Amino acid sequence: MKKRFFGLVMAAVAVISGCQKDDDDKNKTNELAGITLTESSVALKPGESSAALTLNFFPADADNKNVNWTSSNAQVATVNNGVITAVAVGYATITATSAANSYLKATCDVSVAWETKTVSGNVEGVWSKNTTINVTGHVIVPEGRSLTIEEGCEIIFAQTTPGIEFLVDGNLYCKGTAAHPVLFSVAPAKRIPGNIFEGLWGGIIFGTTSNEAVIDYAVIEYSGSTITSASPSLAYGYKIAAGDPQCTILGGKIGGKYVIQNSILRYCVDNPFYLWGGDYIIANNLIVAAGYTAGGDAIAPKSGTKVDACFNVIFAPNTNGLKLSSSGESATVPQGIARSYNNTIINAGWRRNGDKGGSIYVEKGVLASVFNNLMVNCKFMAQVPTWNNPSPSNGADQNSIVDYNFYCSGSQRSILAQDNPNYMTAFAGYTFPNNNYWHDGRLDTPVIDEHSVVSASAGDANTDPKFLNYGFNTVPLHQYEYIESWDFRVAADSPVLTGAQSNFSGAWTGFFVTNGLMIGGVEYKSPAPAARFGAKGTN
Repeated sequence: MKKRFFGLVMAAVAVISGCQKDDDDKNKTNELAGITLTESSVALKPGESSAALTLNFFPADADNKNVNWTSSNAQVATVNNGVITAVAVGYATITATSAANSYLKATCDVSVAWETKTVSGNVEGVWSKNTTINVTGHVIVPEGRSLTIEEGCEIIFAQTTPGIEFLVDGNLYCKGTAAHPVLFSVAPAKRIPGNIFEGLWGGIIFGTTSNEAVIDYAVIEYSGSTITSASPSLAYGYKIAAGDPQCTILGGKIGGKYVIQNSILRYCVDNPFYLWGGDYIIANNLIVAAGYTAGGDAIAPKSGTKVDACFNVIFAPNTNGLKLSSSGESATVPQGIARSYNNTIINAGWRRNGDKGGSIYVEKGVLASVFNNLMVNCKFMAQVPTWNNPSPSNGADQNSIVDYNFYCSGSQRSILAQDNPNYMTAFAGYTFPNNNYWHDGRLDTPVIDEHSVVSASAGDANTDPKFLNYGFNTVPLHQYEYIESWDFRVAADSPVLTGAQSNFSGAWTGFFVTNGLMIGGVEYKSPAPAARFGAKGTN
């Protein structure tokens, strides 16, 4: 009986144990024990994104495979569902952390860097986006060949004697974007205030066989190295000589097509634009600190050019914002013609000793239309020397238009010894008798600036442009350092919004507003004039 009872008890225990095991197996989960990433490191260029990182789970059938993604440095790289996006040069670690167990992690090291190459001599083809191009000697795009520079490229010029020149005998297509402009500069360590007027490289030179070029969304800086007898630019015959400072953009082919827009040109020892041939659209650029002790006209086209210069902000040119001329005109070189409208020119002319310039200069046979421009604290109004004696060696074509411009003066006084008391304020320069002015009673009928607006005094509140952020009465007249926070848009009640020319036809519009310039299969048009003064409106 005892044996039989024991056997029944053991059978019952086995049945109960079996039921418990079945229940435990049914309720037990496959807990995650570990995670890894297939990729331990990723290399990207700024702006690029990776494929989604591949996660491995242990066990493979773990119930909870959710992870949280993080980056150790979001300024270098970000991550979203395993896809890494490179932001800027540097290093970061991407981490995948288990949502079920924060102790379980996997990491991937990310390096973000530009691709680099070193060039000199002949160049053509494509410089791919986000590439650093180290230029160690003069470079040239040969006749009949093309070079495309994609967004985000950095072209870094070494310092040599003579300064390195970027020569374009073929075609150039510089295609930056607002987010990723193309940079023409020097090594980062040399981008310092002390080098602003040192001219660390030569500039971009369009030769007489260059058919077309576009420079869109670029930053071009620290140019203007001194020309020597070994400088290739001397062979181009653009009336430059050894000992002269080089310009930022020089030359051109008569009949060639060139567009420079949405760009920043700054810190040039001489002229940012010095043009000797071609059809040009120069629009929506910021031009800063042009010229050091001589020269320094921001935009200076000569004979053989047809130019629309419009909607540019020009800050602190040594001489003029615009110097329009047909110098060099001959039987084989056609008259220079220019339309210049809706530009904002600030602090022009104060760093140059003498009275040659100070905002706009129209001379030597040029046929020009100059209207709806805004001059802010410039040293002089528009000047038209020997207006009554037009020729390529004297005054401008008398069919030129210089009218409907706005000249405003803050209360600042020049502290420079070169300025005699009559020119201590912009207002004094606007109103003091000047042999190159033809609007102040010298003729029975004014022919220049007849309908223009001029401040009634230094610091005249009625002609304050009311910029959203700029010290109209405080920024020193000789200052050339540009503050990035400045905002040259204007308030809704700004006086520059009324009184401008609004009948845009004939000579009162751009050459290339309706029919643009075809470059690289793309039609580029000049922006149409705006019925206000200056480059910026309220938005």
